[in-house]
Amino acid sequence: MPTAVICFRWDTDQFNTDVRELTLAMVSIPPRRWAWHGGFNFDAKTPSPVDRSEIFSTLTSWNGCVRAGSQIARRILADGKFETFLQERYSSFDSGYGRDIDYTPHQLPQLEKLVLTKLGEPIPRSGKQEYLENLLTRYLHD
Repeated sequence: MPTAVICFRWDTDQFNTDVRELTLAMVSIPPRRWAWHGGFNFDAKTPSPVDRSEIFSTLTSWNGCVRAGSQIARRILADGKFETFLQERYSSFDSGYGRDIDYTPHQLPQLEKLVLTKLGEPIPRSGKQEYLENLLTRYLHD
């Protein structure tokens, strides 16, 4: 399995200490098991030239958030509810015209003709954002 090196930081040398964001990244970034076969790359600099102890406290906080996010991500992946939802939601991408559009080179006029002559207007479906956010919240607080 390939390894992935992930760097969660901004140009201000702040490390992400939002467990929710880190969890979503760990669940979303392929390969799905990167946290157990890859790692993190971080560039620790003194946020303030006066107080070098900030590096220690920043990295300690970041490390705790990464650990918590990793544990939550493992539970989410093991449970499979998010994966099942995504597979069902995007199942049309894996067959029929959805697969053809993805794997066959098309130009915009061809796609327009396909929509106008065969597919028609899409039927709106809920993305169930609230359901997914509530599901994530349950994992975060269990």
